[in-house]
Amino acid sequence: MELSSELLENIETLKKWVDESNRIVFFGGAGVSTESGIPDFRSVDGLYNQKYDYPPETMLSHSFFMRHTKEFYDFYRDKLIIHDVKPNITHIKLAELEEKGKLSAIVTQNIDGLHQAAGSKTVYELHGTVQRNYCMKCGKQYDIDVIEKSTDIPKCSCGGIIKPDVVLYEEGLSDDTVTGAINSIATSDLLIVGGTSLVVYPAAGLLRYFNGSHLVLINKSKTSMDNSADLVINCGLGEVFSRL
Repeated sequence: MELSSELLENIETLKKWVDESNRIVFFGGAGVSTESGIPDFRSVDGLYNQKYDYPPETMLSHSFFMRHTKEFYDFYRDKLIIHDVKPNITHIKLAELEEKGKLSAIVTQNIDGLHQAAGSKTVYELHGTVQRNYCMKCGKQYDIDVIEKSTDIPKCSCGGIIKPDVVLYEEGLSDDTVTGAINSIATSDLLIVGGTSLVVYPAAGLLRYFNGSHLVLINKSKTSMDNSADLVINCGLGEVFSRL
């Protein structure tokens, strides 16, 4: 893709700030993983614009999970477990920045586990992950295969229901995860926000803890935080990170 001179100049500014920084935090949303083939829930073609017997917000709620458990798992296996996806250039470059000691943490709203698959170590998954699952009765941990291969409600050897370690609607975020994310953002010198429209709270509210030198927003469309940013780059993340 041919980028405008303004976009290229903005990317050069970001590269300079990355070079000057030693405590970078990346805060990412669905746009990070769309280039790996995972749909953005809120885009025109996203999950929330597809038709089901119930709205996706309802089917991904705690009360629906408790009352309609089999229907929840039918939907979850069909739409939340995506096959044959791999980290893209953004995931890979972020892992490289961490390995070089430049990036201190990733705070993500995504549940796909692709940051860890790319090699990132310090990842705060605000909404949990499909990769971890646990028995609601005894707490035993299970990997994603148990959910994927079940055709009914997945059950533990103790008889309890196995639940994905994903934050559903009506559920609160993990205190430890939020605390870790806040501490990372508050002590960072460069905060790069990418692939998120910043409409999901309380996650988007974590940006107010940033007190560092530069706030950068990378998103294809405008966000409510654009006026607060030091640099706004309106294009895909892959276009930016492939040039870092």
